Amino acid sequence: MLEHGGNLRDATLRFGRDDWLDLSTGINPHWYPAPALPGNAWHRLPEADPELALAAAAYYGAPLMLPVAGTQAAIQALPRLRKPSRVTVAAPSYAEHAHHWNDHGHTLTQTPYEALDAAVAHSDVMVICNPNNPTGASVPAAQLLQWADQLAARGGWLVVDEAFGDTAQHSSVAAHSGRPGLIVLRSIGKFFGLAGIRLGFVAAHADLLRELADLLGPWAVSGPAQHIALAALRDQAWQANTLQQLLASGERLRQLLAAHDVRSTGTALFQWWSEDRAEAFWQHMAERGIWVRLFKQAARGIRLGLPPDEAGWQRLETALKEWNNKEST
Repeated sequence: MLEHGGNLRDATLRFGRDDWLDLSTGINPHWYPAPALPGNAWHRLPEADPELALAAAAYYGAPLMLPVAGTQAAIQALPRLRKPSRVTVAAPSYAEHAHHWNDHGHTLTQTPYEALDAAVAHSDVMVICNPNNPTGASVPAAQLLQWADQLAARGGWLVVDEAFGDTAQHSSVAAHSGRPGLIVLRSIGKFFGLAGIRLGFVAAHADLLRELADLLGPWAVSGPAQHIALAALRDQAWQANTLQQLLASGERLRQLLAAHDVRSTGTALFQWWSEDRAEAFWQHMAERGIWVRLFKQAARGIRLGLPPDEAGWQRLETALKEWNNKEST
């Protein structure tokens, strides 16, 4: 199993403390306030509520959407819906994509973002996080649609993971997902801060959504998750207020890092930078009770999410000052 952020139990076991400021994910620290659940939400089998798919389609601007148990469920299932193919996964990006395409008989190539255009001609499937996790890199929607057309012309797919797309809706291609060969993944977990309910959505042509639903089987999403997400997707006032708060907080984080000589990239929910001394930075932060995301492989660097309150911002700023002082001595 691949390593991910949010693994506070591992942090506690390793460092022996439980007062963590968890910045290791890109999840909104101010989650949507879940409404009270009807009593039968825990009793009834969770048949699919058609209102949830309609609310998701309205919020994300897509023709059709299939609710799934987190985008992770779709990431694991999609490679099983194709015969062995030449698959290009943009790199670095969310590691689960390459992991699962590699596990199902496909020929996998991981390609830097700047080389994706040249890779289209040699691919049957391309998988792109947009905006990217962990770097925040983004591909214009017009470019994605051009690649989607090229791939679809020979029966290929473009899979666009827009899990962090709520604060960058101008780059979304969800509205075009009714065309064959374009598959868009969206997540409730990041913007709404509801990672614990395990719910995401797939936007695609109706035929592919039927295939995916058949593969995932009945009762794919729990009743409580459907009830909570329906309220969140319809709450336009909360969405608008949260968007403004996240944009401001994301800029504050970027500026805080820049003030400590860190040139970062990212989204409203996280910042990332290449760090030569990544392990030492991670250790420094962990010793101060701040859990950050360490990347050790090709994308050697650090990703930071948003602190939840002023006390968290001050802890981070103090730790950054101490890191700079340590590095300068």
